Order: sequence, then C-alpha cells, then structure tokens
Amino acid sequence: MTRALPLAATLAAVLVLSGCGIERSSVVVTRSPGSYQPARAATPPPPPGGSYRVSKGDTLYSIAFRNKVDFRDLASWNGIASPYTIWPGQELRLSPPGRASHTATPAPVAAATPPPSATPAPHAAPPPAGAQPGFAPVTEAESAPPPAVVSAPAPATTTNTPVVVAGKPAESVVPPPPAPSAPATQPPPPVENPPASTPIVASGATRSAGGITWRWPADGALIKKFSSGDAIPGIEVGGKAGDPIRAAADGVVVYSGNGLVGYGELVIIKHSDSFLSAYGHNRKRLVKEGEKVKAGQTVAEMGSSGATRDELQFQIRRDGNPVDPLQYLPPK
Repeated sequence: MTRALPLAATLAAVLVLSGCGIERSSVVVTRSPGSYQPARAATPPPPPGGSYRVSKGDTLYSIAFRNKVDFRDLASWNGIASPYTIWPGQELRLSPPGRASHTATPAPVAAATPPPSATPAPHAAPPPAGAQPGFAPVTEAESAPPPAVVSAPAPATTTNTPVVVAGKPAESVVPPPPAPSAPATQPPPPVENPPASTPIVASGATRSAGGITWRWPADGALIKKFSSGDAIPGIEVGGKAGDPIRAAADGVVVYSGNGLVGYGELVIIKHSDSFLSAYGHNRKRLVKEGEKVKAGQTVAEMGSSGATRDELQFQIRRDGNPVDPLQYLPPK
C-alpha cells in the first residue's frame, strides 16, 4: 500500500506537465473582399389574421399588398386558383386555415368559398346569389392543369398574367383566350396581356438584382429613405406635379386605383412571382389592370394625392414583404 503512493504521485506529476505543454490555437475566419451581401429581413412577419371583405376595384394583388402578405399565400389560404377571381362582398381570410385568428371575429370565414363552377359552360359559373357579383369571371378552363405561373418560376418579364378586378367585367381587364381548337388533353393557350400605350423612355442606369433589371422610376432627388418601421415602408422621390412616373422594370399592372388608404392614386406592377413594385401619390394613373409595361414606360403622373407635397412613394415587395428599394435600384 505504501509503495503505491509514490507511483500515484509520479503519474499525477506527469499528467500536469503534459497538460502544460499543450498548445492551444484558434481559427480566425475572414471574409474575402466583395463577399458582403445586404442583410435580408430576419424573420417574415406573421400573417395578420382575421379577414378582409372585398370591395369593388380590389384585386387579389392589392389585398395582399395592403396586408403585407404574398399573393400566392393569400390565394392558397382561400382556395382561389388563377386567375384569382374575387367579387365585392367576399370575405377572405388573412391567415392559414389552421391558424387561430387574432381578431374578435368568432367564426371562420365561410364566404371565402369561390363561386361554384359545376356548369360545363365556356364561362365559369357566377358566384352564389347572395354575393351579387358585378362582373363575368375570366374565361379559362377550370379543369386545366395548374398554370405555369404556379408550377415554375415566372420570368422577369411577365406577359401572361390574368388580372381580375372585383366588380369589373373580366373582358375589360384582360381579353379572354381564344376558343380552344386543340384536343381537350392539352391546356388552353396562355393569356397574352395587351401592352400599355404610354411612352417608353428606356435610358439611364440599370441594375440587375433578384433576377430583375431595375431602373429609377422618377428623375427627382431622393427625399426620404426606406425604414422598415414606417406604416408605408418605401422611399420618396421629389419632383413637380405632372412629372412622368415610369415602370422600374418590365411587368404587368395588377392594380390601378385609389382604394388603399395613405397611397392616393396607386399603381402596382408585378415583375415576377416574387417581386412587385408600387407607385403612390400620383396625380393621374395612365395604365390599367392587365396591361403589360416595359421598363421606363410611363405609368402615371407625379402628384400629391394622399400626401402634402408632390412626390413619388415607391416600394418594392419581395414575397409580400417590403424591402429597401435602394438595394435594387442603381446608384444615383
């Protein structure tokens, strides 16, 4: 027993000395020059919950824009397929069906069911009698496979986006596709949006970001930068009444109206399934829903509707969320 004590002490001393000889190192990770990317929103905000009653002049895109949600999510939550037909008085839920509402509305929205389509006619059947729709739905085969805009990423230039405005005849927004002459096994031809007739000024710097080629929508000076905490998050560009407001990129007009409080006369353009841009406070809107526009094409005249001075309130939405336009527009 007494002989074991010196042996244990020797082993302990060896362990202590070997521990002192260990070299400790740390790894320093450095980023290569030019590898910085602008930070994206940490977490998208949760759906607002509750419901929204459709008004005349609304489109699914404008309702999604108003509530800061992706139009694809809004359509999915309410079982609405392209061309996203809605009608005045319809109730749309603003959260997934399985998510509890944060509002005082006690019962789930029952009126969000789309109009019945059992009648095998060229036109979709009208909505229920209680809803009293004021328009004819877009003529598109209900039994056709899902449209390409859902199954594949949309190109930067959207040319086949049907747009239905609540309370307006569908034919006055986007002309219906021609009568199908191919076998029934083939999907109907895509809708071709008519081009807008306003002038195009495709000059100035451009910048490619998010698969879109962007340019400045107005010539004036930047008078307010983006702040995500603003009630109307975007940038403001100064100028004088009547200055041209131009499309920041190729796309299709999905809203042209004045039904969104705080925006005045507003134009919203869809550039792809992910990107929308919005142009507010205009004096006059020069394009209508369903029209195809090119980058640099005039869509409105600058004004002060919904504002205290002549200016453009410009926004970019990515997947329904406001983003800083200065991260997409070319340096100015």
